[in-house]
Amino acid sequence: QAQFVESGGGLAQPGGSLRLSCAASGFTVSRYAMNWYRQAPAKERELVATIASLTGRVDYETSVKGRFTISRDNIKNMVYLQMNSLKPEDTAMYYCMRSPQSTSDYWGQGTQVTVSS
Repeated sequence: QAQFVESGGGLAQPGGSLRLSCAASGFTVSRYAMNWYRQAPAKERELVATIASLTGRVDYETSVKGRFTISRDNIKNMVYLQMNSLKPEDTAMYYCMRSPQSTSDYWGQGTQVTVSS
């Protein structure tokens, strides 16, 4: 069964940086598109970044383009999200998930990112 363990969140000042990590198990990340999502309080979960399986093509939600970078390490079976130039509106719980998502996939506990001065 696929599992996702996110880490690396914390408190950052506006303009600061954080690097999120997602440790995947039960499957091989290189065989799936991998995604980072975020959910702010009282808001729906939104897709932030995707890295395709074969091509490695990356796509980003408009508000994070040029600031966030998604990557993966196929050997370590990890996915990362480098977040630079953080803004208060980036404050959210961040999750990783594969695509296609299996009906047996459960979301991890997420990692909290708080951007505040």
